[in-house]
Amino acid sequence: MKTYSILFLFFFISCTPKPSKSEQKEIQQPLLFTLPNLPTKLTFANKTIFVEDEDIQERLDREVLTNVYLQSATTQIIKRANRWFPLIESILKSENVPQDFKYLAVIESALIEQAISPVGAQGFWQFMPYTAKEYHLEISNEVDERLDVIKSTKAACQYLKEANKQFNDWLLAAASYNRGMGGVHSDMKWQNAKSYFDMEQNHETGRYVYRILALKLIMEHPLEYGFSIPDNQKYKSIKTKKYTITKTIKNLSEWSLNKGYNFKILKKLNPWILQTNLTIKNKKYTLLLPDRKEKLRPYSYYH
Repeated sequence: MKTYSILFLFFFISCTPKPSKSEQKEIQQPLLFTLPNLPTKLTFANKTIFVEDEDIQERLDREVLTNVYLQSATTQIIKRANRWFPLIESILKSENVPQDFKYLAVIESALIEQAISPVGAQGFWQFMPYTAKEYHLEISNEVDERLDVIKSTKAACQYLKEANKQFNDWLLAAASYNRGMGGVHSDMKWQNAKSYFDMEQNHETGRYVYRILALKLIMEHPLEYGFSIPDNQKYKSIKTKKYTITKTIKNLSEWSLNKGYNFKILKKLNPWILQTNLTIKNKKYTLLLPDRKEKLRPYSYYH
């Protein structure tokens, strides 16, 4: 039996046509994706950053490589950005905060509304509970406004403007979002440093601004970094209608059904709702539901 098997295998191999020389060349030299060279300079918040120092090059290169080769994660970020960047950009503009800070939200949460960190930070801007309350974001059993994209973006803008006022430097303001204003002040003082790029910092803060710059570079030039995503595959923004709530809603499922939608859709557009009821005490809330022209409808197996 073994003899027949060996003879058959020999016959099969001998009869299999060999690839031509051109085919062999293609097999031996597969197409490889190569990254572009790092730019010699780039900008952040209208400030030019020269990428000539070897240490700066290596740190930026690390973050570019990390995010380029996390293809699935970065692809989803680019898709989500199509939905969320217009809203974030409009708030940044109204608050007089540079547009580049939208990339800070990217590295904080990957633009996931309900993102949560191991230490308890939540939302697009990853506010910790105590910081959220400082910036008037409500956290209760029923509500967590860190998950409200509009309110949390405005709160982040307030922090960044305060930090920029202290440092007179948007890059240091960005670093302080990770390290805290006091921490950045301390690092600058004992090292007699005036720039983010001149400081020795803890591991996380030392990578923080470079992550922002890397995502800005990739997302502004996606094709150069291997991300070709057709517009029809990007996540579209959802046109919504606002409902001002001034009275307690005991059953949000019934309320949303009365408006023509289910609780799942209500929760999707209002992730800051934590319970199935909404109690009104000393403030009013705004709930969002899709505009009637939207295709987001309660799902049915039967059409």
